[in-house]
Amino acid sequence: QVQLVESGGGLVQAGGSLTLSCAASGSIFRIGTMGWYRQAPGKQRDLVAAFTGGSTTHYADSVKGRFTISRDDAKKTVYLQMNSLKPEDTAVYYCIAHVGTNGYWGQGTQVTVSS
Repeated sequence: QVQLVESGGGLVQAGGSLTLSCAASGSIFRIGTMGWYRQAPGKQRDLVAAFTGGSTTHYADSVKGRFTISRDDAKKTVYLQMNSLKPEDTAVYYCIAHVGTNGYWGQGTQVTVSS
């Protein structure tokens, strides 16, 4: 079992920045890849950014150049630095960790960007 706890969401004006954190606990030695998804009201949950293997990263086109995923292996934490935020970035952001074919989700953290 893997437990994930996200933090760092909040309300920010357009153009502002936020940093999300995702702390992993439990069977963390079994974790493969980790990443961030988001889900806006009435929409599907979409990939935002992820480590796809080793240090290789993948970003959604809509966030390239604005968001950066990083991690601190010692703290078992993954971060999402979000800059130049736009109202369309408003969503609940979820952290995911893959263990084999299983995906473990955090509880989500709300990000609201006002115009």
